[in-house]
Amino acid sequence: MIKSNVDNAASRIREHIRQTPFEKSELISKMTGAEVWLKMENQQFTGSFKFRGAINKMLSLNDAQRKSGIYAASTGNHGAAVALASKILGVPCIVYVPENSSEAKLENMKNFGADIKVFGSDCMEGEIEARKVADNTGGIYVSPYNDPEIVFGQGTIAEEIHSQCDGLDTIIVSVGGGGMISGVGGYLKSVWPDIEVIAASPENHAVMIKSLEKGEIIKINPIPTISDGTAGGVEEGSITFDYCQNFVDHSILLSEQEIEAGILHMIEKERVLVEGAAGTSIAALIKMKDYLKNKRVGIIICGKNISLDVLQRIL
Repeated sequence: MIKSNVDNAASRIREHIRQTPFEKSELISKMTGAEVWLKMENQQFTGSFKFRGAINKMLSLNDAQRKSGIYAASTGNHGAAVALASKILGVPCIVYVPENSSEAKLENMKNFGADIKVFGSDCMEGEIEARKVADNTGGIYVSPYNDPEIVFGQGTIAEEIHSQCDGLDTIIVSVGGGGMISGVGGYLKSVWPDIEVIAASPENHAVMIKSLEKGEIIKINPIPTISDGTAGGVEEGSITFDYCQNFVDHSILLSEQEIEAGILHMIEKERVLVEGAAGTSIAALIKMKDYLKNKRVGIIICGKNISLDVLQRIL
């Protein structure tokens, strides 16, 4: 079911998105002993893979639904993606952000025309409020992960990977709410049934991985993480939990120091700017290099929206 829905999403959004490169990294391959391919979603519009899901969701709505009001909640990348999708389709949107959100990501959202409302201390509180306001006003709430059209839109990354190489042993995906790994894992397992799907999360904020370990969606007490793109809770009953149960083969937790090293590695070796969530997937590769030796590994470089102050601190 996922494959046909992702294929439909790919046809729907193709004219609006960039087909991003899928490049072999000779340096990282040599360092790890694996054959490593990087899916450069940091080159996607808005600087993140999130635009795929947002534009797919917005294109699946009719004119009346779009004009009824578009609401989202985000630490940054999803908000920017919804804002750009709304701008392309000529409708306004309101994005709820938590206090202490990344200035770089707030600026990104504002640049694409989002009306920003600060609410709550984490993304989960903003999600609840945005959904409530949308329900009360007859508007549309665009979830960052708990929506089939978002999942299928993110899955178009895998549809491209499938056309860009002739097979992978493993794919490493950074995980927050699970929208990307649900679409990517589901699609790739439908075309390459033996592929291993590895979920990578920061130790400080690993709600989906801890929920999978528990066998049910749980709440955690999050600690701030440089991987702010994977921060935020998972809604009760989220479709991504079942998808992750079905598609995730392994999970790995990364310390803040390991994630920072992953970011530095991409800057130093690849001359590529990435944000914390992308550093998380690189950190997972480095941590698992013995296990992944001689395997053909794909890594999704999911975004580049890192603030200057965070970058200066790491450097």
